[in-house]
Amino acid sequence: MTARYSDTAEVILLDIEGTTTPVDYVFGVLFPFARDYVADFLTTHQQDAQVQADLQWLRQEYETDLTQGLSVPDWQEVTGAVPYIHHLIAIDRKSTGLKSLQGKIWNQGYRDGTLRSQMFADVKPAFERWTTTGKQLFIFSSGSVQAQQLLFRYSEMGDLTGFISGYFDTQTGSKREAESYCKIANAIGVAPEKILFISDVTAELKAAQVAGMQTLFSIRLGNHSSDSEGFAAIQNFDDV
Repeated sequence: MTARYSDTAEVILLDIEGTTTPVDYVFGVLFPFARDYVADFLTTHQQDAQVQADLQWLRQEYETDLTQGLSVPDWQEVTGAVPYIHHLIAIDRKSTGLKSLQGKIWNQGYRDGTLRSQMFADVKPAFERWTTTGKQLFIFSSGSVQAQQLLFRYSEMGDLTGFISGYFDTQTGSKREAESYCKIANAIGVAPEKILFISDVTAELKAAQVAGMQTLFSIRLGNHSSDSEGFAAIQNFDDV
């Protein structure tokens, strides 16, 4: 039997964009949807406590940008935050407040059927194979936990959340810091060397490697880079 990269791993930890899901779905569908609907969403939900918490996070980020002398759109009140939110979406900042707010906006789109998330064809078979052999499956993405759950629940392949044991987002820490992967290993209760992390971003793989995890570089059609920088690479999950 051919050896698989996951043979010595008890846990598979996955990135989303460029790993399970085409980059173009994130940049070409999800981001424009959030950008187009954020003004209406804030007008309707501005008094919701969780939305107010997101806006407070974003306001703190805005003030930090000003302190650092960055050029950002003016912020007024509530919907006056829209230009700044559009700015963060445009530069793809890994902002906890932005990602949390985007998740709430996407929730509406997924529930009314406007959105259906795209997955690479090998994703569901791999999820079935991994979980059948007793491996646990977790997600680590810059998108909020809510956004991650929505993406896997409302996929074109059906509801995939039953395969996934847990989710981690930027509230755990930066994906480019080794400490984040140490926290994830501790939270899961598995030694880092028993965790295989798969991502299309080498800076993330380097951080996971420092934390002691196994790593694989994901090369998918449409990804930003195919340079693995020396990391073992895969083009699908068939050998994982």
